[in-house]
Amino acid sequence: MRIKTIEKLCCPFDKSDLNLTIISQDETENIMEGLLICDSCKRVYPIISGIPIMSPDEYREFKLEQPVLERWEKHLEGKKVDNFRLL
Repeated sequence: MRIKTIEKLCCPFDKSDLNLTIISQDETENIMEGLLICDSCKRVYPIISGIPIMSPDEYREFKLEQPVLERWEKHLEGKKVDNFRLL
């Protein structure tokens, strides 16, 4: 996913801006893994294989996303994710 595309995204719940944390990029600087975090509601949206996971909470399965978030825990600056929100 390109950074220019990410700059156009907003939180699907409250339309607030998203903060980007880049985990990895490919050789053309496309974002392959990262985190999008909403400024307002603190929801966390992972970017996996270049695709942001921005489905409504009721269609997401935390058990599937939890291993990825645990692996990226050092990028959360000591905060935890519970029910798709940063605590």
